[in-house]
Amino acid sequence: MTTDEMRGLKDLFVAAVRGGATTVEQMHASVARRPFALLERVPVTRWPAGAARLLHDGIAGGIYSGLRGLMQLAGSTADLALPPLTEQNSELRDPPPVGLDLAIGALNGFVGDRLEQKQNGLRFRMGFRSDGRPLALEPSALRRTYPEATSKLAVFVHGLAGTEQVWRFYSEESYGEEGTTYGTLLERELGYSPLYLRYNSGLHISQNGGLLAEAMEKLVRSWPIAVEEIVLVGHSMGGLVTRSACHQGKERGNGWVDAVRHIFCLGTPHLGAPLEKLGNVAGWVLNRFEVTRPIASIVNARSHGIKDLRFGYLVEEDWQGKDADALLEDNRHDIPFLDSATHYFVAATLTRDPHHPVGVLLGDTLVRFPSAAGRPAPPARHFPFTAENGLHLGGMTHLRLLNHPAIFEQMRFWLEKKPRTALAPPRPIPSAPLGPS
Repeated sequence: MTTDEMRGLKDLFVAAVRGGATTVEQMHASVARRPFALLERVPVTRWPAGAARLLHDGIAGGIYSGLRGLMQLAGSTADLALPPLTEQNSELRDPPPVGLDLAIGALNGFVGDRLEQKQNGLRFRMGFRSDGRPLALEPSALRRTYPEATSKLAVFVHGLAGTEQVWRFYSEESYGEEGTTYGTLLERELGYSPLYLRYNSGLHISQNGGLLAEAMEKLVRSWPIAVEEIVLVGHSMGGLVTRSACHQGKERGNGWVDAVRHIFCLGTPHLGAPLEKLGNVAGWVLNRFEVTRPIASIVNARSHGIKDLRFGYLVEEDWQGKDADALLEDNRHDIPFLDSATHYFVAATLTRDPHHPVGVLLGDTLVRFPSAAGRPAPPARHFPFTAENGLHLGGMTHLRLLNHPAIFEQMRFWLEKKPRTALAPPRPIPSAPLGPS
């Protein structure tokens, strides 16, 4: 772990303890306020209760303030103990263990907006990665990393709380060898050069979309040879980020957008995610009552990125100037698909039959079928997925979409103009009952 990351971890711990002390103090005060208020209404106990209340508040406030001050002092002491920050070429630095990397990715998903606001050393900066190391978007670095670069790029965008490492999940189970991903298979079988993105998934989806549009422009300009075709593959939130990037890139007149030919959305909540909607309802209800209001502040502290998943926000206009904790308030704008690209969706359900009540209710555990397929009810919004460009897989969870042979075979079928072998046509998409996303 780098010094910057160690300082970030220290800052996060200090902030968590100080914030926790404040939350407990607020709950303590809320609970204590009621009996004191009742006693102060009775003439015979008014003065003793008032005196006891002043004494109680003074002692409790002193304890909580002391705890916050102690943690601040501990943080300052840790700063003195940590070695000074040093500049080191990030391409040469050994990447952290995968487990630690994934843990930091999860942290970015849940509180990444605050990490960015505080310039915490644990925050992710958007960029492409190769073997866990940052990939500089310079011609020399790209030639060194991709000595056999092709004119066809396949860009992979992970979902909430992830890193580029998640594309390696289930590789041994699926292919009998570690490290096999959709990217390595596309490189080996169809000649695509795979690139893997890492980003702070706690930021607004529109912010990450704008940053990805910038990164893609730099990538295409610095690529060793002229880029003729781009394939974008997004898992979950990653599908929304790619759509946002294409929209913003087109509005800016970016050249890379014209090369995008295929966009794959794997388990992407185009209509929103039910767990975030549940979190919104829980936070709203808890905030109605004084005694549970401190708990509501914790529930509502989830990141901007998570809250954007409530209805699938793609652009700044969806959230800017709006109350992010208003009860199920849908402010999303209709953002058209990129007209130069063919869009595909892959959706999963826990049950093999998407009509099964469990499959209808839970989807793939995180995203329901209508949301992944862009089928609103009533069909007030237009998501121009066609039946032949969609795939449903039953008996599968959300994370399994990251790496599965059946999905790769379907991707290859869609990408090949003339399949080398007699692959089966795309599986027919079941007419799953339309319902809430």
